[in-house]
Amino acid sequence: MKTPELSAATCRKSSYSGGNGDCIEVAPGFPGVVPVRDSKDPHGPILSFDAPAWEAFIDGVKAGDFPI
Repeated sequence: MKTPELSAATCRKSSYSGGNGDCIEVAPGFPGVVPVRDSKDPHGPILSFDAPAWEAFIDGVKAGDFPI
């Protein structure tokens, strides 16, 4: 899968963010790809994950597979 041009991506922070600064942001609107960045570095790199991998990660977070 070719990586889409992400320079114009508009990222949003999760509504579940606790406001402690340890957040990631995602950019919707890229079919099949989920762009993700660190909210503390809004001009830093954007990583992109294919949608099935991102959904598996989210499912794992919800299931408690990544304890803090």
